[in-house]
Amino acid sequence: MRQARTLMVQGTTSDAGKSTLVAGLARLLARRGVSVVPFKPQNMALNSAVTVDGGEIGRAQALQAIAAGLEPHTDMNPVLLKPSTDIGAQVIIHGRAVANLSARDYHDYKPRAMAAVLESHDRLCAQYDTVLVEGAGSPAEINLRDRDIANMGFAEVVDCPVILVADIDRGGVFAHLVGTLELLSPTEQARVKGFVINRFRGDIGLLQSGLDWLEARTGRPVLGVLPYLHGLFLDAEDALADARAEKGEAGLRVVAPVYPRISNHTDLDALRLHPQVDFSWVGPGQAIPPADLIVLPGSKAVQADLAWLRAQGWEPAIRRHLRYGGKLVAICGGYQMLGRQLHDPLGLEGAPGSVAGLGLLDVETTLEAEKQLGNITGTLALPGSPPVAGYEIHMGVTQGLGLASPSVLLADGRADGVRSDDGQIIGSYLHGLFDHPDALAALLAWAGVTDAVRVDLAARRQADLDRLADSIEQSMDLARLADCFGPGSAADALRCAPASGLLDRSPAPL
Repeated sequence: MRQARTLMVQGTTSDAGKSTLVAGLARLLARRGVSVVPFKPQNMALNSAVTVDGGEIGRAQALQAIAAGLEPHTDMNPVLLKPSTDIGAQVIIHGRAVANLSARDYHDYKPRAMAAVLESHDRLCAQYDTVLVEGAGSPAEINLRDRDIANMGFAEVVDCPVILVADIDRGGVFAHLVGTLELLSPTEQARVKGFVINRFRGDIGLLQSGLDWLEARTGRPVLGVLPYLHGLFLDAEDALADARAEKGEAGLRVVAPVYPRISNHTDLDALRLHPQVDFSWVGPGQAIPPADLIVLPGSKAVQADLAWLRAQGWEPAIRRHLRYGGKLVAICGGYQMLGRQLHDPLGLEGAPGSVAGLGLLDVETTLEAEKQLGNITGTLALPGSPPVAGYEIHMGVTQGLGLASPSVLLADGRADGVRSDDGQIIGSYLHGLFDHPDALAALLAWAGVTDAVRVDLAARRQADLDRLADSIEQSMDLARLADCFGPGSAADALRCAPASGLLDRSPAPL
């Protein structure tokens, strides 16, 4: 029974469209009445979300859960790796951090990780009719084949079919698909039931000869050619989204640094998408432009990213910005950087010790072994006390006199963050600080935007998930896709006429 209701989406490269295709298929099947759940055995990402059961998973799986009309759960992403250096990562199993391992040590740990993966998959199979699995990176990475739990290693163990997606926009799509297939073992090749070409723009007629060649060469169907959807907003798994949306004349100038270990940068999506905001990411070596608002996002390695910030010239730029009346918002790791001291006595993010912070807030932070996780609500300490909703994921405990002036009052009675005495700085542990429409409007007003346009990020997310599902419905051969699933409710639903209306379940926004 398990094989018939599990389908895996693998990609020829990272960012080929696996997350997007799983999200779109989840929304399409859910709209047609199928009990469907997303699943990613192993994810490596610094963008994460807090689940209904109080754990931590990759943000892409949380988005896919929303696409399916579900609350995100740790079983949807049982293994999450959060890189802290180029050769090491925090290992999160079933939502909880269990170790910090080097790449070599994690390789030895993989059998235990696979056991967690199979436990979660079994539980999901017992609860849902269909499991949509997302692979990681490419299945053709020869050096990663041993003890693989993320791609074909998983597919072989659970005996599930696979569809392979490639991004035509980056070029070389036929080489990517044929080359990936050729590098698989015979049993793995047999699992690949068809191809999906993603992000196509142009005349589909000019592509047809290539599609015919691909099918003749491989003996596998092209299940669909998905168009390039301009302006599609979906929470990024890790890569920074393009900040330059078409907005006309935007008003408020907002900049944010791209640290080497930037995390949960989706906190800034509401700003990036707002029509009255001119948003810019500032990467290494780039000049820091004049701005009305600077935002310091989260970080997985706060001391190292603070050192990078200083090396890039941000410290004098921030002080100059504040001297001339600019505003500053700092979230999680960025908030910790603003204090007087950063203490890491256990060496959780590097060598044990302490470093001086930027000294802009009268607080200091100590990293502790127990990670604080939770979905939280409250009100902003701004005029009108606008509501906020988001989540906290941090190992830092912040103390100091500055906490007497919090930036957020939480619904559970706690206070969060700091608002500076001069009113120019807001620091908070709340991921999602900008997401609620009322909070966003209040923060924009505080930063200098009068009569801000109301932007509802959750509604935009739902609308774009439906737009994505519509595109898949129109661009894929659903009968051929149904054959990939085998007998079951998903195959039956795909062979039926499209359901009328949109998904009527309303999961909580990210």
